[in-house]
Amino acid sequence: MATRHNDPGVKTMRKVIITAGAGGIGKVLAESFLGEGDSVAVCDASPETLTRFKADHPDVPAYRADVTDEPQVTAFMAQAQETLGGVDILVNTAGIAGPTGPLEELSLVDWRACLAVTLDGSFLCSRAVIPAMKAQGSGLIVNFSSTAGLFGFARRSPYATAKWGVIGLTKTMASELGPHGIRVNAICPGSVEGERMVRVIAAEAKATGDSEETVRARYTKDSSLRRFIRPEEVAGMVLYLASPLGSAVSGQALAVDGNTESK
Repeated sequence: MATRHNDPGVKTMRKVIITAGAGGIGKVLAESFLGEGDSVAVCDASPETLTRFKADHPDVPAYRADVTDEPQVTAFMAQAQETLGGVDILVNTAGIAGPTGPLEELSLVDWRACLAVTLDGSFLCSRAVIPAMKAQGSGLIVNFSSTAGLFGFARRSPYATAKWGVIGLTKTMASELGPHGIRVNAICPGSVEGERMVRVIAAEAKATGDSEETVRARYTKDSSLRRFIRPEEVAGMVLYLASPLGSAVSGQALAVDGNTESK
């Protein structure tokens, strides 16, 4: 059984809710918590991704929900908390890459869509669990930012703006909720291996006219480790925050990026 994050002396099953938890980093996070013996519920906006997740994990509550839609978030969070019997940890993984291109060529629709998933989603999902966490006097909320929330990011202004916003939201939430025993942190991954990174590289190659090989080399050169980050390495940081070892960490933007040197 796992050690509850707020009480190092008690062994108990933690109740974990993960958004965008059926694929990519979210799925790795869900499987990591399951491996710790925790109880997990996930949501995802993609029916196909949910179908694959349910095939792999038929006993894990998995719901379809768009985190930008307030009624859907309210329904999902209520169902998840009822099924799990409460909530100890919320991981706001949901986010989209947004458009790639010079600012003057971007549409307002694409701009708003990118900010909505990352910022509105984190706001709506966090708001839904705070009352329960306050009532029990403990909790952990992990928001997903990016190294794009630490640097400027040419041709990715909506994404960078959303990820900077997540850090501001995180630090404010940590100040508000700390007196109630609730910790809030932001994870800032670098370039993470996976299908999403493949799509990002293809979009940047199209926008710049460079080859995908050139773009990929540019991304790996940004890190002093000269490689992409593995999803399991990102999950490891979240597990650390959820463990007794991370019990004093709050209000932080924690990079898991191999030391980004430039953007």
